[in-house]
Amino acid sequence: MSEVVIDSSIALTWCFEDEASSETDALFERVRDDGAVVPALWHLELSNVLLQAEKRGRMTASDVAMRLELIAELPISVDQETTARAWREVLTMARTERLTTYDATYLELAVRRGLPLLTKDNELAEAAKRLGVVVLLSSGKKELSPANRRQSRET
Repeated sequence: MSEVVIDSSIALTWCFEDEASSETDALFERVRDDGAVVPALWHLELSNVLLQAEKRGRMTASDVAMRLELIAELPISVDQETTARAWREVLTMARTERLTTYDATYLELAVRRGLPLLTKDNELAEAAKRLGVVVLLSSGKKELSPANRRQSRET
């Protein structure tokens, strides 16, 4: 297997016990074994959701710290080109695919690097499929890209 792009919706399943499943555990293991790449905003999204969960009493500050330490141990690299592409490629993709610029950031990264995308966000997953990106959902089922779907129908 190879590196993947992960969005915050997947990483957050590793932070909340009630969102964890055998499928999300398998995705965690894949990232642990094969690595992942994220845009710089991923860290901000993740820490913001965890902070909001702390403020609402869903977890403690020590829970937040423990989960962030666990995620920090994963072989996740930060893409250095995302910021330079924010006002051109990402904004254009967000408009075209009717996504937020945050979601388009993950999609642009997956398209540019030719990597699968791990997400629980249905709109992002649908846009990725339209652009030929392989999407792995938390159901653990591999979604075929449009090109692969055509090929499987022809055989």
